[in-house]
Amino acid sequence: MTRRFGLFLLAGAVAVGACRRKAPPPVVAATPGDTSAGLATRSPVHLTPAQMSAIGVTYTVVQTGALTRTVRTVGQVVAPESGLVDVTTKVDGYVERLYVATTGAAVRRGDPLLAIYSPMLVAAEQELLTAVHLARSVDSTDHDAAINAQVLVSAARRRLAYWDISADQIARLEQTGEITKTLTLAAPVTGVVLDKAVVEGQAVQAGMQLYRLANLSSVWLAGDVFEQDLAAVHNGAPARVEFASYPGRAWAGHVTFVSPIVDSMSRTATVRVSLDNAGGLLKPGMYGTLFLTSSLDANVAHVPAEAVVMTGERNLVYVVRSDGALAPREVVLGLRAGDQIQVLSGLRPGDRIVASANFLVDAESRLATDGSGMAGMPGMEAPAGKAHP
Repeated sequence: MTRRFGLFLLAGAVAVGACRRKAPPPVVAATPGDTSAGLATRSPVHLTPAQMSAIGVTYTVVQTGALTRTVRTVGQVVAPESGLVDVTTKVDGYVERLYVATTGAAVRRGDPLLAIYSPMLVAAEQELLTAVHLARSVDSTDHDAAINAQVLVSAARRRLAYWDISADQIARLEQTGEITKTLTLAAPVTGVVLDKAVVEGQAVQAGMQLYRLANLSSVWLAGDVFEQDLAAVHNGAPARVEFASYPGRAWAGHVTFVSPIVDSMSRTATVRVSLDNAGGLLKPGMYGTLFLTSSLDANVAHVPAEAVVMTGERNLVYVVRSDGALAPREVVLGLRAGDQIQVLSGLRPGDRIVASANFLVDAESRLATDGSGMAGMPGMEAPAGKAHP
């Protein structure tokens, strides 16, 4: 019985001690649209010089001026779509000879690529020679017959022209009467062979792609830019590209395309930069580092990015008041440029703010609200009276 009574007294003493403990500070409820709710949980901070030195507090002033922002990404060299040409045949036949037999070969405009034997071509040439012979033998006094003969000649010439037979070849055929059984296809542009789809002896059909050529006198560098950086990228913006293959050298170009679509998975958009490649050093497939530079307005208010406390819900800076206290103030931020960040509202040029150790100042501001402060931290003992920096 005595033991039970002793346990009862001990439990009562613990309950009384718990009741005497300081009650927790009230929770400030944020209402929709209330931007001051976060500030209500923070109080101005008063630090002595010793305390500022202990935690490394420094100050800066809100500046105005032009900000230059550089976006960096990795891109890949690709052949420009405007310089791609497919070589096809318009007649059925067989590849009798390849003049350009390897992928990657360099060709000049007019160089022969391949010769195709085509029974269709032979029949069309024979029709032209027959029409020419008929036109020459018709009685000139028979006006209608002469007109009909010339119509046949014109039709036979057009048919060959539609098959890419040149006017010189047609004229030579009419003069010599010698039928050419093969059709030689020439390179339509100066460039390199990106793809070769035929071999000697292969049967080909009209419309079949035989070669793909690319004019690489200029190339594109295609890179992906993150969604948050797209505001700094626009058509015509200057760009600089560096390649590991050519250390110490940079290529200057400009943005020619910004994709209107953001990839839903990577949250990036494709950006293309046009680069001069007269020397042929840049080859499709190479990787390069892309630097895109843009300038903000000339009178932009900005502060060091480390001066901003980003809580996830709001952005705060600590402003030095006239009485020396460090007061929290909510700000609206713009674009970031290097170690500086644009301030859209909340600060005025010339305001003096905390530049470093602001997270410790913010912690003291929150702790000061519930009365605990940083008294337990070395160098942060609560002063006997109010102290100002």
